[in-house]
Amino acid sequence: MSVLVVHNRYSSAQPSGENVVVDEEAALLRAAGHRVDVFERRSDDIAARSLLGKAAVPLLVPWNPAVRTRLAARLRAERPDVVHIHNVFPLLSPAVLAACADAGVPVVATLHNYTQVCPPGTLHRDGRECTECVGSRASLPAVRHGCYRDSRLATVPLAVSLSVNRRRWWSGVERFFCISAAQRDILVRSGMPAERLAVKHNFVPDRGARREGAGEHLLFLGRLAEAKGVRLLMAAWDEIAASGGVGVPLVLAGAGPLADEVSAWAAGRDDVRYVGLYDAEQCRRALARSVAVVAPSMAKETFGLVVAEGMAAGVPAVAAAHGAFVELVDDGVTGLLHRPGDPAALASCLRAITADPVRNRELGRAARRRYEKGFSPAVGLERLVDGYRTAIAGRPGGGDVPPPAGNRGTGSRWGYRASRDGGSR
Repeated sequence: MSVLVVHNRYSSAQPSGENVVVDEEAALLRAAGHRVDVFERRSDDIAARSLLGKAAVPLLVPWNPAVRTRLAARLRAERPDVVHIHNVFPLLSPAVLAACADAGVPVVATLHNYTQVCPPGTLHRDGRECTECVGSRASLPAVRHGCYRDSRLATVPLAVSLSVNRRRWWSGVERFFCISAAQRDILVRSGMPAERLAVKHNFVPDRGARREGAGEHLLFLGRLAEAKGVRLLMAAWDEIAASGGVGVPLVLAGAGPLADEVSAWAAGRDDVRYVGLYDAEQCRRALARSVAVVAPSMAKETFGLVVAEGMAAGVPAVAAAHGAFVELVDDGVTGLLHRPGDPAALASCLRAITADPVRNRELGRAARRRYEKGFSPAVGLERLVDGYRTAIAGRPGGGDVPPPAGNRGTGSRWGYRASRDGGSR
């Protein structure tokens, strides 16, 4: 199968789970014998633009005609079987959908967030859930509140793009991949076409690093932002420290708007280590040495990559009991869930996960089994190609792509399912 991946890469100045997912899916497909090419733009390149060029970027967020022309020409020349769209903000724009329609190539799109119904894509504002724009044609509440980067001006292009391109997305994509059932439920309730929305969890490569023993620390690994529950975690940890601690330190790894606040909070403490931004190898080692990974997000996460990565290493999670975490973490079996936004509940779970090493190891073994059944590369590949075949079969003349070499048995099953479902389930 020939796949063209379309993606606007996020800035390298901060960690991006979405960039990681895009790269790892491409590598997975290539290893299985598929041809994968990439049409991408990089947010890092904005800094090198002229002053006029930088000023023009917001104007191109709703529609970039040059991208439509270039992508359509490439599609006509290369004729991929399917286009897989990830992120189009800010340099690609929904013009990529028109290019695919021009060339007659079926499209699938992974929804990594809630940008189909919320301009900043978070469903979160001022420390709480916000759904004011869900179902709104003009997304005026987001502009009024300045939801993107706390700026009304910066929010306008996103709100305009959502308003003018909503129907283009919903009609131009054969198959949307939701990365959790929780995300899909919210999008269906918002009015998105349910027959085009399929759940395909992100997969996590097996890095070969498995936890041995009880672990050395609790680990927060991710973006240092309020929506990720960083301030909540600091409050819970202060409560734990005041009562004598839990015997292991808290390690915070990442970058983001709260980095200075976290650094100042951790300074001079023996029970906290702020380590900045880890590279891939450092992440792998830190996960394998963890008592648990901590994911106390205030926002309803669409997935939770760090939780799945911990499961791959045989490490349980302590996570907020909402969003995708409810389906990733089986409370009391593969980890513990705490009441969202409640520092006392989070502190209680952190005490419990560290109090009994024998029970913790049982949770870790169950987490690993959950990974193997739900988030391994083999499972990820099957669901990914299944979605592609369904999208291809949904177009006139579709369904004729042969299975890849070495996968003939499962390939025939994918082809049967696609033709049977006719592009919907």
